[in-house]
Amino acid sequence: MNLSHIEHVGIAVNSINEAKKFFEEVLGLQCYSVEEVEDQKVKTAFFKIGETKIELLEATSPESPIAKFIEKRGQGIHHIAFAADNVDSSLQEAEEKGIILIDKKSRKGAEGLNIGFLHPKSTFGMLTEICGK
Repeated sequence: MNLSHIEHVGIAVNSINEAKKFFEEVLGLQCYSVEEVEDQKVKTAFFKIGETKIELLEATSPESPIAKFIEKRGQGIHHIAFAADNVDSSLQEAEEKGIILIDKKSRKGAEGLNIGFLHPKSTFGMLTEICGK
């Protein structure tokens, strides 16, 4: 797996508008993109700090994985995403090494990136995303 950097950290929130205030007014970061990803039933907002991004995730439906996450665990860190030059080959390599996959093939995510998730049962409880162009 050829990873280059932490692409982003995803944080599940009840309200992007409320959470944005903390990142903008307290931390001094600027939101550069708000986007809805319909098939994932989520609205996202992005902040950049250095080479890494913070992604706020707000459910747009009670059936959203984000809504279910918040219901079970409350607001907070949802996942960590690593940048890879080839998402599909990275997923395949992870599976060959015994990692349980949520996605066997990449799919489209926010910011037009290809994404795929590794199951937290095989990553020490941490939902892990592989993403790239």
